[in-house]
Amino acid sequence: MSVSLRRWNKLTPSEQERLLSRSEIDIAECTEAVSAIIDAVRHRGDTALREFSTRFDQAPSNLSIRVPQHHFDEAEASLPQDLKEAIAYSVESVRRYHADQCPDGIEWKEVRPGAFAGERTLPIDSAAFYVPRARGSFPSMLYMMAIPAKIAGVARVAVASPPDEQGRVDAACLYTARLCGVDEVYAMGGAQAWAALAYGTETVQAVDKCLGPGSKYVAAAKRLLGDVLDCGLPAGPSESIILADGTPDAQDIARNLLVEAEHGADSAALLITPDETLAQQCGQILEQLIQELPEPRQSFVTQVLRDYGGILLAQDMDEAVDLVNRFATEHLQVRTADPFEQLPGIRNAGEILLGEHTPFSVANYSVGANAVLPTGGRAKTWSGVSVRDFKKQSSVIRLTAQALREMGPHAARLASYEGFPAHEQAITQHPDLQGLS
Repeated sequence: MSVSLRRWNKLTPSEQERLLSRSEIDIAECTEAVSAIIDAVRHRGDTALREFSTRFDQAPSNLSIRVPQHHFDEAEASLPQDLKEAIAYSVESVRRYHADQCPDGIEWKEVRPGAFAGERTLPIDSAAFYVPRARGSFPSMLYMMAIPAKIAGVARVAVASPPDEQGRVDAACLYTARLCGVDEVYAMGGAQAWAALAYGTETVQAVDKCLGPGSKYVAAAKRLLGDVLDCGLPAGPSESIILADGTPDAQDIARNLLVEAEHGADSAALLITPDETLAQQCGQILEQLIQELPEPRQSFVTQVLRDYGGILLAQDMDEAVDLVNRFATEHLQVRTADPFEQLPGIRNAGEILLGEHTPFSVANYSVGANAVLPTGGRAKTWSGVSVRDFKKQSSVIRLTAQALREMGPHAARLASYEGFPAHEQAITQHPDLQGLS
């Protein structure tokens, strides 16, 4: 295959826009089909869920939608010990990273004499996580979401993941769910899973919030369900950028470029560099590395590096950094002589990995920083999953009589100006303000 190598300043505005939009175009195209799936689950509940599981996942028609306890025992027994140790190690890293985020309680501030205002933080009541499966098994996604929720103190934590042809959820995901203290696991996938978690069914109990990445169909479902369910950050198809000068090893750059690309054909993976020699070397190396990948990863990577990825030549490092900010990618790796030199200029990225010893793969699994991150350019305003995603804040206010007498007249004047007589009278007729002009 031939890896796409483009010069940014030679692309037409429409070609630039297509690269920036990534797979968002594909997401829009499947909205109608996803809407029909959501309606079916909303009105026919478990029956629709089982039909879609049989149709899309080839699961048995008598599927147990809620995973029974003996499946967890069998899953744990089936896994090799070294895999269980790797999961446990990574879970502990995630615990350590998130442990001190967003504590509960009230923080008070005396805004003016006698006027106390604070913010009380509490966990949300329920949350669920979606763990996709069609392109692989992803226990790492589960612990990246479940651990922050448990640290936050969410009372009910659920997981949804597609079943296989035997009606079973991935064994490593079941082991991870138990390790993380998840309360419920449901064997259901795709847009239908999100609909069930939003509206509830005979078996599935609805939740207040659901997080998780997925295909373009999942991304479309999250958009359509946004008024019913808090779908959290927009985590769609995987994407990455490597920002490089001429100093890094081309072989290592090429291998890292394949990491997010192998997630699926709708992923995006770009090398952005002003160095033409590195660009040419990486292109040649990638062609060989791709041939060594098994299917379906080889086909995924081939399409990604042709459509939404490849190599992008910038005129200089300033333009390269500007492009990084315009893309606002999920994963960013900075591979320059001094990555801290570029860091101040980088404003938009879900995560930023610095230097030659920080490959995407290790950050994805075991460092502890959350790897469930905003996609589709949403890193301009969104952050990765944290304990804060499972907390809510309420303002708490208390005034003394003295503070009310000071503040009341100002608020009454503003209420009068805005045309709200009831607002004004609730202040001016208050017993503490009687006799004040």
